[in-house]
Amino acid sequence: MTEKDFQFKAAQQMPETGSATWQSPSNIALVKYWGKKDHQIPANPSLSFTLNSCKTTTSLEFQKKTDRKLSNTFDFEFYFEGKKKEDFKPKIETFFKRIEEFCPYLKNYKLVIKSENSFPHSSGIASSASGMSALALCVMSLEKELNPDISEKYFNKKASFLARLGSGSACRSIEGPLIAWGTHKNIEGSSDLFGIKYPFVMHEVFNNYQDTILLVDKGQKQVSSSVGHNLMYGHPFADARFEQAHTNLDKLQQVFENGDLENFISIVESEALTLHSMMMSSNPYFILMKPNTLEIINKIWEYREASKVPVCFTLDAGANVHVLYPNQYKEEVLEFIKNELIRFCEHEQYLCDEIGKGAKKL
Repeated sequence: MTEKDFQFKAAQQMPETGSATWQSPSNIALVKYWGKKDHQIPANPSLSFTLNSCKTTTSLEFQKKTDRKLSNTFDFEFYFEGKKKEDFKPKIETFFKRIEEFCPYLKNYKLVIKSENSFPHSSGIASSASGMSALALCVMSLEKELNPDISEKYFNKKASFLARLGSGSACRSIEGPLIAWGTHKNIEGSSDLFGIKYPFVMHEVFNNYQDTILLVDKGQKQVSSSVGHNLMYGHPFADARFEQAHTNLDKLQQVFENGDLENFISIVESEALTLHSMMMSSNPYFILMKPNTLEIINKIWEYREASKVPVCFTLDAGANVHVLYPNQYKEEVLEFIKNELIRFCEHEQYLCDEIGKGAKKL
């Protein structure tokens, strides 16, 4: 599909008022994307686990404008966890401008957006993926009101397409449990424009796979992800990194098919460390890991060697650590985390999550 396939046709009907509410989860990339082109196009493909409990609930109320002169502007109010948030509006305004070509009907309605997270906003968990995907799904529910014949398949693809324009990784939060985003020659149907459900076999060992998120640092990152992505332009190791991502996607196909946890661990941890190595070798360079991030990584390696429990880590573009492990080892890994790892977390805080199935309409 191309961008033209997502352009809005004519409305079959124009409801006066309505509302929609969606719950959309965050996700954690196993194969990372770092670096993007214009229009939120990834420089390399990625693969992510959709989470279950870390999610955003967003409602969109819409009322048709009566004054045609107002149809040249976006008219919306935004509430976060019950409070009006003017400082959040510029990001949403930017999102609406990016998707206007594909959703021109937004200017015909006065909108009220209400959003809340299942996790504390200051917890250090990026909410852009869950937040922008939930909003994109609400927009698509409005579009469904205008054109009731939209298929579920098209609905999800366009929701993922729109979410990407708000936050790249948000396109991986529409469905689950394993989502590929970015064109890859050996993944049929893969696209830079939207995420797709992983089309290959996933071994039962990955069912209910656990993700315990250790909140090492809840402060604002010293370098935003957008700035970090841009530093891949002219990066001396960029081409090799992009090739590595493609290679790891190929390797993971067999890993997911046969449940090879040893190679799963090797690829996932290498991807996490490569992501941060690209940050440390860019110009300007920066480090988002904290001393306690490294303490946790070393403790996980020591525990895995001693216990033979197949637990591993991955990182996003920050200091927090995602501890990944099969559901059958949940009891002992959580005991290990409580005994050995939470002391490295800010205020000993951590979140327990697992693989989820994607967004849900309420």
